[in-house]
Amino acid sequence: MFGYDEVRAAAGRIGGRVRPVVLAPGGERLWFALEFLQHTGSFKARGALNFTAAQRAAGRLPAAGIAIASGGNAGLAAAWAAGRQGVRATVFVPTTAPPVKVARLRALGAEVRQVGAEYAEAAEACAAFVAESGAAASHAYDHPLIAAGAGTLVDEILAARPTITTVVVSVGGGGLLAGVATAAEARGLRVVAVEPEGSRALHAALTAGEPVDVPVSSVAADSLGARRVSADALRAARQPQVHSVLVSDDAIVAARGRLWHEHRLAVEHAAATALAGTPAPTPAEETCVILCGANTDPTDLTPPGTGTA
Repeated sequence: MFGYDEVRAAAGRIGGRVRPVVLAPGGERLWFALEFLQHTGSFKARGALNFTAAQRAAGRLPAAGIAIASGGNAGLAAAWAAGRQGVRATVFVPTTAPPVKVARLRALGAEVRQVGAEYAEAAEACAAFVAESGAAASHAYDHPLIAAGAGTLVDEILAARPTITTVVVSVGGGGLLAGVATAAEARGLRVVAVEPEGSRALHAALTAGEPVDVPVSSVAADSLGARRVSADALRAARQPQVHSVLVSDDAIVAARGRLWHEHRLAVEHAAATALAGTPAPTPAEETCVILCGANTDPTDLTPPGTGTA
């Protein structure tokens, strides 16, 4: 468990080493946080850099480097952050990981191991590798340093637009939600947590009262395909100012098409998930949608006139 103090500490570690978030108008009382412009193409760079910097400061970066299981984006961020610390990164991804992400991982110098069809299988292989090699075990989302790094977005959003009242995030394993909701509580913001109907680990945990495994089948599963949400994300989602929303794959595809055709923003389905679940703002509300990643193949964007909302 972590709090806003850890988010502030993360900001101190990564300040000046990540790209400050840029806000762009998305409509009436609606803003887009263009976090897909971050190093490695997603918000994950924040948590990865916070993790590696903290491990280095504590003398816990071994010769074997770091290891992580990822659908792609967390691995990219880990490889980039490891390179900044001069250590190796071994990244386990499912065989279903998009080729564009696998190619980028290798370009960043990571050793890529493709195991299983889902994130959970890659995670099992990563755990075995850590036990054998002694590498430092990072995580795609379930680690306080990773989540605290993601939470640094909130203060940057408010610095750019102090009138924001609501932040919308997409949810897979919940690292972004845990960090953002922790900082948002301290800053008095409402949070909308959006998941695909076919990848609803948070929704299932809220129903069960604890993290539980769920089946995964969604167009956004390459980034939001965690079978189980983190305990920190569940705690965050139980805060009264956090609201959980489910959206269909059709709505996600439509939102992604809308972002391209109306705004010329090419993002992955995970980023479009947040927009798909964004409620219309009330007169007293100003909303910021975090567009979390752009590691995608833009050639599969819907043609003009189809799949748009």
